[in-house]
Amino acid sequence: MRTFETKWKTRDGLDIYARGWEPDGAAKAVVCLVHGLGEHVNRYANVGAAFTKSGYALFGFDQRGHGKSGGARGHTPSYDALMDDIDDLLAQAEQRYPKLPRFLYGHSMGGGEVLNYVLRRKPSLAGVIATGPFLRLAFAPPAFKVTLGRFMNNIAPGFTQASGLETAAISRDQKVVDAYIKDPLVHDKISARQFVAVYDAGLWALEHASEFPLPLLIMHGGADRLTSAQATREFAQKGNKNITLHIWDDWYHEIHNETEQAEVFKMMTIWMDARLMG
Repeated sequence: MRTFETKWKTRDGLDIYARGWEPDGAAKAVVCLVHGLGEHVNRYANVGAAFTKSGYALFGFDQRGHGKSGGARGHTPSYDALMDDIDDLLAQAEQRYPKLPRFLYGHSMGGGEVLNYVLRRKPSLAGVIATGPFLRLAFAPPAFKVTLGRFMNNIAPGFTQASGLETAAISRDQKVVDAYIKDPLVHDKISARQFVAVYDAGLWALEHASEFPLPLLIMHGGADRLTSAQATREFAQKGNKNITLHIWDDWYHEIHNETEQAEVFKMMTIWMDARLMG
């Protein structure tokens, strides 16, 4: 396995950090990664190692306001800016891996983003993987927080609060939780604009699920306390015959970081292999 780092600038001038994992031999496809809220691409080293063993390259970036990328922590000026950033990720992948098939893979907030991206931008891809996507939260957020977020979105969109993410709910593996808490690149910030944009986009994607045009593997931990597994079921039920749904019973939010993660990687690679075979 080989790894590399690279950088580019967003359309509004922010520096973006990216990381890739490549097999020693020729890659059969590249998987483009969009991570979740508050985290960063280097938390996916285990995914990169698993994919490279199966002949896939993994290429991801720290989203604006996250990790080693620029921008106010947990903030975006608009949802379109997040969609443009995924455009740029795919363009960078095409430049680095010309003629290789591309898959788009998003987790949590990133899962909601990749579903929205495909619905809104209609890209040409071999397939899409979404895990624990933020379509709805697994809990009803306090009404006053939603009201405050919408109010501040209109008058001070950069107003930032703590996300309130329950760290114990990311994985049943305590080592993963401890590493997350100690990670200096992890943050708990979310701006009013980012919250409203992501929250509304999840609901929009659910309303338009029947229009999803590409093969999709969508998975969720059945005991996820952060994002709604039921919303993932609803998306799959509304979608087309090209959607494959799998709920991992009793698993938490980061199914790729559970102790049984090898089962997830096996399902992903078998699914991608099948898409490449036509």
